[in-house]
Formats: sequence, structure tokens, C-alpha cells
Amino acid sequence: MTDTPIRTTRRGAVLEVTLDRPKANAIDAATSRIMGEVFTAFRDDPELRVAILTGAGEKFFCPGWDLKAAAEGEAPDTDYGVGGFGGLQELRGLNKPVIAAVNGIACGGGLELALCADIILSADHATFALPEIRSGTVADAASIKLPKRIPYHIAMELLFTGRWFDAEEAAHWGLVNHVLPAADLMDAARAMANDLAAGPPLVFAAIKEIVREAEAMKFNDALNRITRSQFETVERLYRSDDQKEGARAFAEKRDPVWTGR
Repeated sequence: MTDTPIRTTRRGAVLEVTLDRPKANAIDAATSRIMGEVFTAFRDDPELRVAILTGAGEKFFCPGWDLKAAAEGEAPDTDYGVGGFGGLQELRGLNKPVIAAVNGIACGGGLELALCADIILSADHATFALPEIRSGTVADAASIKLPKRIPYHIAMELLFTGRWFDAEEAAHWGLVNHVLPAADLMDAARAMANDLAAGPPLVFAAIKEIVREAEAMKFNDALNRITRSQFETVERLYRSDDQKEGARAFAEKRDPVWTGR
């Protein structure tokens, strides 16, 4: 057992967040509130540029909501803290890349948590499911997100049946970016995080805001918001030293040095 269900490690500009709650890394309200605090601090720390979220051990990434806590009276609509369930689902203004390194079973709210990341890497033995249908409840976040991420009919099959699927199928439908041997998962996640951390943070912020806000907008409406200076991150980028540095580096045929200013 660990003193806290969430372990964090800073590696330069990268924050590793490990869900470590034996036996299965399930999330109760208290754990969710801690995760919200961790990701809020990540969002607000100018020295941190990328986060990796993973689970402890080799069997479970996260099975979602802690049913033992539920059996003891914790309501499904309890206060999960800032950011909602798992600290990521509803966290506002998180304009930094998040990588999920799925090291094992990701089902129910655990799969929904992985869907909150921008990039998903999976161990080759990982398995996935949305089994809420079998317990007479709804995978609410997945019902919103999944049909937008993979083909509609596949998403509906997974939601309606709750069946399990493996990492290879998840990659086939584009649900995960890469499938790796378990021993290589964290090395690959760290290498990707380091590459992103060396990139332009203001550009990443603009990309995330545009993608997030444009999801429910028509193309021309979203484009008009950009041209009319209505995206804060885009305006900050266009008036930044990094914007000038990018142009200078291109002209001088050298690698740019990004400062985030």
C-alpha cells in the first residue's frame, strides 16, 4: 500500500502521474479529488509542459469507479472534485498535451479517463470494455466521446454490448495511437513526452483550444472565431516572442528555441 493513491514524478518539463491504488487502481471520490488537484497544478505550472498518466503494476490501468465505495454508500453523482471524475474529464483550460500510457485493463470509467488524454499508448496485453450496460447504468462520458473518436456503429456496439476488446482491435479502430510491448510502454511514453516538451507550448495550447471549442461548431464559425481574434490562446501565440522565434529560426535554418512567451 502507498500513502497516497496518486504518485507524481517530475522529469524536467514532464509530469508523470501514476494511479496507485491496490488492488485494481479503482477511483473513489477522494482519489478523484486528489487527481483533480494534481492536474490543476500541472495546468497552472509554467515549468511543466506535458503529462503522462498511467497505472501502477502490470494488470490494471484503471477499472473506473470504485464499486466497493459504491457498495458502502458513495453515490455515483458524488463530488469528484475539480475536473470531474479522475480530474481530467471536465478540467477547464487544460491546454497542455496529456499522454495516457495504458498498462493493463482499462474499463468503464478507466477507459473514459484514457479518452480524456490527447494521445493513448497501450501495452500489448491491455484490454478494454465499457461494461456499464451490464450493471444497468450508462457510460455517460464514453457515450459522448466514443462515437466521435471511432466509427459510429463500432462505438454503439461497444456501448450496447459492453464486450471486451484487445489492444490490437483498439488500434485498428484508431482508439489508441500505438501498441507496444509492456516492457517498452513507459520508455515510449517518456520519449514522446520529451519530444512534445521540446516543442512550442503556445502552439500546443492554441491547437487544444481550437480543437476543443470547434468540436460543436461549424467549420466557418470556428474559422471566423480565429480570424476575429476570439481564441485567447491563438491571440497570445500571434503576439508572442515564440512566434517571432519560429520565423527567425526558419529563416536562419536552425532549430527554434521555445520559451513559452
